[in-house]
Amino acid sequence: METNDKILSMPLIPLRGLSVFPYMVLHFDVGREKSIKALEEAMIYDQKIFLTTQRDIDVDLPSTEDFYEIGTICKIKQMLKLPGDAIRVLVEGVSRGKVEGIIFEEPYFKARIMKIEEDTTRDRETEALIRSCLTAFEKYIAVSNRVSPEVMLSMTTIEEPGRFADVLASNMVLKTEQKQEILEAVEPKKRLTAIYSILLSEIEIMEVEKQINEKVRKQINKMQKEYYLREQMKAIREELGEDFDPDDEIEELYKKLDKLKLDKKVADKVGKEIERLARMSPASAESTVVRSYVNWILDLPWNKKTKDTLDISKARAILDEDHYGLKSVKERVLEYLAIRELTKSLKGPIICLVGPPGVGKTSIAKSIARSLNRKFVRMSLGGVRDEAEIRGHRRTYIGAIPGRIINGIKEAGTKNPVFLFDEIDKLTSDFRGDPASALLEVLDPEQNKDFTDHYLEVPFDLSSVMFVTTANSLGTIPRPLLDRMEIIEVSGYTEYEKLNIAKKYLVPKQLKAHGLTEDNLSLSDDTLSAIISYYTRESGVRELERQIATVCRKVATRIVEEKVTTVRVNRSNLDKFLGVKKHHYDEIQKEHQIGIATGLAWTPVGGETLSIEVSIMKGKGNLVLTGQMGDVMKESARAGLSYLRSISEKYEIADDFHEKMDIHIHIPEGAIPKDGPSAGITMATAVLSAITGIPVRNDLAMTGEITLRGRVLPIGGLKEKSLAASRAGVKTVLFPKENVKDLEEIPSTVRSKMKFIPVESMDEVLEHALVKEAIK
Repeated sequence: METNDKILSMPLIPLRGLSVFPYMVLHFDVGREKSIKALEEAMIYDQKIFLTTQRDIDVDLPSTEDFYEIGTICKIKQMLKLPGDAIRVLVEGVSRGKVEGIIFEEPYFKARIMKIEEDTTRDRETEALIRSCLTAFEKYIAVSNRVSPEVMLSMTTIEEPGRFADVLASNMVLKTEQKQEILEAVEPKKRLTAIYSILLSEIEIMEVEKQINEKVRKQINKMQKEYYLREQMKAIREELGEDFDPDDEIEELYKKLDKLKLDKKVADKVGKEIERLARMSPASAESTVVRSYVNWILDLPWNKKTKDTLDISKARAILDEDHYGLKSVKERVLEYLAIRELTKSLKGPIICLVGPPGVGKTSIAKSIARSLNRKFVRMSLGGVRDEAEIRGHRRTYIGAIPGRIINGIKEAGTKNPVFLFDEIDKLTSDFRGDPASALLEVLDPEQNKDFTDHYLEVPFDLSSVMFVTTANSLGTIPRPLLDRMEIIEVSGYTEYEKLNIAKKYLVPKQLKAHGLTEDNLSLSDDTLSAIISYYTRESGVRELERQIATVCRKVATRIVEEKVTTVRVNRSNLDKFLGVKKHHYDEIQKEHQIGIATGLAWTPVGGETLSIEVSIMKGKGNLVLTGQMGDVMKESARAGLSYLRSISEKYEIADDFHEKMDIHIHIPEGAIPKDGPSAGITMATAVLSAITGIPVRNDLAMTGEITLRGRVLPIGGLKEKSLAASRAGVKTVLFPKENVKDLEEIPSTVRSKMKFIPVESMDEVLEHALVKEAIK
């Protein structure tokens, strides 16, 4: 608020170690609460504020005696809020001012300021002073190398002597006392005289300093010069309170490089980067990038390997200890060890474990690493869509880092770990690249010996790494990537296998996790079988483990609440712990049925039985298919019907039966989608039974694809389908003859209870499936 033309009332901020001249544009940070409030007050009114300098910079809360009376009236140009409640402000000096009195000190300083007017008269004496200052300033620029030469050009265009003096002072490196002396020189002539005196003094000092440096430089040789500079830097660092010595760091990096004994090409590149780092200022941003790059390369295990345990018996024992079953996987690992022992060198194989969730694919990889005595590294690929995750980022910005493969190798500390790529079928791609294509080099034994990460820009040998990948299905893995891997199917567990896994691994694990002992909880084989059959429906054992954990929690609650020591869980009271049964399995018909045949199907959670029903009605030859069948299954039904028309004479069926009757094929549980060709022979058998009235055997199930000529083609999942048949009480299974090789995968306990009949044609199927006594 103005009192007259020269006396102004405005907020005041004392500055520590900083002076502002009129016409000078300056930005500085404000952190003191009183200063921030003064800024806010100034912004509310005319954006003007008075800035003066503290006499002692160590005073944190200055009073009116702690700052100079003469300062600068400034215009606030910009304010920017910084983290930590600080404010960065940009101001422009307007004119000198003098504190005439303090209006109040809280919550900020507010003072009456007298505006000091400038004398713009330029007489001969003033002109002479200006020219002398210009000449001295030009020499100052040449000697000091602290001021840009462009400043000299701008100085010659200033007409007012006072403004000339202020701009000149603002471009000089001065002490706080010298700046205040110039600021308090109100008359331009006095100001110019003071500046000229300071210029001459500074030029003389710098010339003497230059002469001393030249004299010393001639007197010392190269070794003395380096020592002198190091000692100077050490003294400077001690004064600054820094104990970091860049020279020691460079020397240490060179030692690490020599110790690694890298390939010449790699060593030369790293050596050049270390040399670059030695020439840079430690405070520069680029030195941080180079230092990080060099440390990454030097920290990698270029020549460090773990020694493989080539004891096959010990490896077999470890694999059997960690996992029940999984014969094919274990055999593949033991084969690798055997060949490694014979040849003493073998490129790391790329194994792909394919199977449904919960069957232990990831834990198999951990067991492989343990059996080989190797480090284990896991990288989840689920949802990865950036190529840089695999190949790393290029060193074009400060935040660049290597890819996760190189990072995993570094964490492992060896160049031959077991490296797991988990969920490789979940890779995606977008505008950031295609990570699946980037993996082609990694998983190709012919290429990965020279894998080049975009960040490192030097080849790293991955041929010693044993890569293991996992996937739930092969359908989404790109063909070129799939071609580089050895596929090992990890199918779902049988009920017998689940029972053994529960007894050996899951129950002891959950008892320990819940603070129980075998004396507290008794789970018999019969009880575990009931949990598996009626409370889980999965290929793996995750849900089984959850159900066992549920039982343990309820038992623990009862022990604590009822003060009992032992709780017995059996089939009769299992529903009290797990609730009503969640799943029910189909059982075979009690009698032979007309128009009903039992088929076998594969699902992601194991095998299932399909009760296929056929009904014949008078009509116009329509074929009705219900039960949410897929296109492939519908085609199988039509193919089977066409085959039956071709053999109608053999079973004394009217030639025009397909024109006078409607055939309805239905598969119960219509809410569940069903597809695949393996129900072809089952549907054909059921249709023939319904047309002829000949019953189908109730204790028989079948699976196989049918052709128009009645051939039975092979199918998949015979193991899972056989387990489902056994569970339903089936005594005989008809299956394609070409699947005989798959019988070995079926547990011996299942093979001993059922009769497996291979068939090649539909005639053989009908011969075994239809009740012979009913055939005329």
